[in-house]
Amino acid sequence: MTAITSGIRPNILLIMADQLAPQFLPCYGHRVVQAPSIASLAENGVVFDAAYTNSPLCAPSRFVMMSGRLPSRIAAWDNAVEFSSEIPTFAHYLHDAGYHTCLSGKMHFVGPDQLHGFSERLTTDVYLSDFHWHPRWDLPGERLDWYHNMEVVTRAGVCARSMYLDYDDEVIFKAKRFLFDKVRSNDVRPFLLTVSMIQPHDPYLCRQEHWQRYREEDIDLPQVPLGSVDMHAHDARLRHSYGADEVDLDDNTIARARRAYYGSISDIDDKVADLLQALTEAGYSENTIVVVTADHGDMLGERGLWFKMSYHEHSARVPLIVHAPKIFRSRRIDQAVSLVDLLPTLVEISRDGRDGDYATAIEGRSLVTHLSGGDGHDDVIGEYFAEGVNGPMFMLRREGLKFIAVSGEPSRLYDLKADPLECVNLADDPAWAQQVAGFVRELEDAYDVQALSARVQESQQRRRFLARVMRDQNLSWDFVPVEDAAHSYIRSSVPIYALEKRARFPSL
Repeated sequence: MTAITSGIRPNILLIMADQLAPQFLPCYGHRVVQAPSIASLAENGVVFDAAYTNSPLCAPSRFVMMSGRLPSRIAAWDNAVEFSSEIPTFAHYLHDAGYHTCLSGKMHFVGPDQLHGFSERLTTDVYLSDFHWHPRWDLPGERLDWYHNMEVVTRAGVCARSMYLDYDDEVIFKAKRFLFDKVRSNDVRPFLLTVSMIQPHDPYLCRQEHWQRYREEDIDLPQVPLGSVDMHAHDARLRHSYGADEVDLDDNTIARARRAYYGSISDIDDKVADLLQALTEAGYSENTIVVVTADHGDMLGERGLWFKMSYHEHSARVPLIVHAPKIFRSRRIDQAVSLVDLLPTLVEISRDGRDGDYATAIEGRSLVTHLSGGDGHDDVIGEYFAEGVNGPMFMLRREGLKFIAVSGEPSRLYDLKADPLECVNLADDPAWAQQVAGFVRELEDAYDVQALSARVQESQQRRRFLARVMRDQNLSWDFVPVEDAAHSYIRSSVPIYALEKRARFPSL
């Protein structure tokens, strides 16, 4: 930690993908996917092999990551719940520590506050910011008109353009512009630049150039195909919720969806390479910590499941790579950590190695000990309150064991060291009864499930009403980027040579 505690505070570049399962990255062992830029960051960085989302859904996962708080502590129920402005985020803390904080891309903020501590936001969000996407626990089994559907699987393949491709192109362009504008300015503050792309999130589509990087015969099929293990009640409910129980997918269809997903990862990797090149050209690469992660994973056909919304490994695990070779020696870390730990990690780095002085309690714990080669924590708490359940779902991951409990359904216990594909549920095995009882007792001591369920359903009811009224009023909280054209490029306010000289980098 000498490089941090020396007083030379590093810039931080946080790169996020959406719905990217680490199992499909070469640095996590996948032999088909091509992602050399991310692999290079991993080779020279610190790789967390057991990093998890705390809530496997876009908005709750991101709210947790930014706040260092578990979902139940900040009412991060689902993709249509407001992220309260009074909750401090890592952007607030880093601004307070003297950083220039900027966001380019998705963060799925819901509500009128579309900054949450970022001093600058370069793009609008790719998703809506209102209450429309709320679940209906009062109508179990009903399919929601805005929800995932299997058409994104059955029609996966190649496209020339898509909304998501357009979005990610803009995100990277604006992020690169930020880096060069920053270096040409008089602002000497270190920066936190968060760059958040929407790929490889479904629909499973990619450009022809990325599709052609993969041969059809090389695409691997699910390791745990539908029917190879007993289906848990929650898995069956998920399959019904997006119509997977009504389609019979053949291997070719599954392979096409996976090939498009792999192509999207290659597209992301190309964009990471482009961003890293801009970082180098701007002169920032030597003093910038690069963090690569995602909000959650994707089942991609494993167990007959798609998308996320479960605590199976492909849905709940996320990549987490920290590249700072002058500060942290490259290593792999097998302790279980989670996105809730990101806030205290960034805060400690930004404060020259000092932790603490939070405006409110947090559940996250800094990963600096792990990064520095020390013996850090090895446990994760997960909470889920959104689609696919009719009551709270919890996950406890500790010392190689994973316990999953869903209201009103049988529990699950997996020994991930012996059974990494989660094929054998040990919850009813008498040999594991003591461990199961301990996990059950821990959850009962920590949560009032009945009260939590009531809070969630009350929130859903309020938002159901407000979403209808907002639509009728034609109101929107969507972020609108503002650009000052009067001071862009060549204008009459400054002589042309002075403008050209100012914009040149390196300067004359």
